[in-house]
Order: sequence, then structure tokens, then C-alpha cells
Amino acid sequence: MIIAIDGPAASGKGTLGKRLAAHYGYRHLDTGVIYRAVAKALLDAGFELTDEARAVAAAQALDPETFGDPALKSQAVGGAASVVSAIPAVRQALVDFQRQFAAGAPGAVLDGRDIGTVICPDADVKIFVVAAPEIRARRRTLEAEARGEPADEALILADILSRDERDRNRAAAPLKQATDAVLLDNSHLDIEGGVRAAIAIVEAVRAGRSRV
Repeated sequence: MIIAIDGPAASGKGTLGKRLAAHYGYRHLDTGVIYRAVAKALLDAGFELTDEARAVAAAQALDPETFGDPALKSQAVGGAASVVSAIPAVRQALVDFQRQFAAGAPGAVLDGRDIGTVICPDADVKIFVVAAPEIRARRRTLEAEARGEPADEALILADILSRDERDRNRAAAPLKQATDAVLLDNSHLDIEGGVRAAIAIVEAVRAGRSRV
């Protein structure tokens, strides 16, 4: 089974996906980390984020061993990743990587912004996660402070709004809810509540299909 989790509520979404994968014994991939890794490679090398050739080369040289680097969670890398992810050639270079991961046994949960629409359009379950921008900004601020990083909530909110707008209007794989995705608003849910809601969605879809 493939479970696709998309949506603009990035904060906490990866945790939800990881918990959902653990519940079902599936593998988990937060695809946002892939783009963050590409962006960090460009930043570290001093290249422009809009340098398509350099960005594609970084995508092709991606090392999964770097996905656990704490630096990938920084606000700066997150903003850079949104710029890099808007480059069609970069997205294309990473399609196969994501699809191969999704196809592996025993099943997979993938988080992103185009999983249910582009990467895995035939995913068994699609969940589109949303939350109010102000709540997402508050969560990110608390996460940054927990890591010991300085955080300006107003700037974080502005970044969230800017990224959402950029992702919704990009030419390549724009952020949008798949027609067969189930909406999950976790504005007023903690992670435990979000996980329970996601499991309920998966079980409802499975039950519906089992009756077909």
C-alpha cells in the first residue's frame, strides 16, 4: 500500500507521516528533505539557487545518508528548498527516486506537496493536510526554539505565506489537493490527534475498497 500525504501544513506533517508509517509497519519518506538536501548542497557550494544546471547536478548526486542532517531543518534551508523545488528539471530528476521508494515492500508513506498528484497519482490513500498559517507559524517557532535557534514568528509567518503562494503557482507540480484526497485540517489537533485522524482516514478508505 502507498499512502500519500500532501498539503501546505508542513510543520508536523513529517512527524505524522513517520508515525503513520510506524503504525502500519511501512517505510517513510519525507520528500521535503530531498529538496532541502539539494538546496543545502547549493548553499554550501555558494551557488545561486536558481542555477538550474547546478541544481540538477546536486539532485542527481543526492546521498540519502545526508537526510538526517539537523541543518536541513533550518528556516534558511527550508526557504531555499522552496526555490529549488520550483525548477522543473530538478523535480523531474527526483521523480524516479521517489517512485522507486514508494514501490518497495511492504508499503510506504510519502510526505510532500505533489505526492498524490504527480509522484504517486495511483496511491491507495491520499491525505491532504492543512492548518491555519498562524498556527503553523506558532508551531514552527516552538520547534525552532526547541532546537535552540532564534525564531521570529512574524518572519516565519511571512515565509509560510510566501512559500504557499509560490508553490501553488509554480509551473511544475503546483501544490493542490488531488480530487480523490481526503482533507485533514489539523489546526486544532496535536500530533496524537493528527495521527488518530490519519489512521481513521486510511481505515475508512481500506474498508470502502474491501466492499467493492
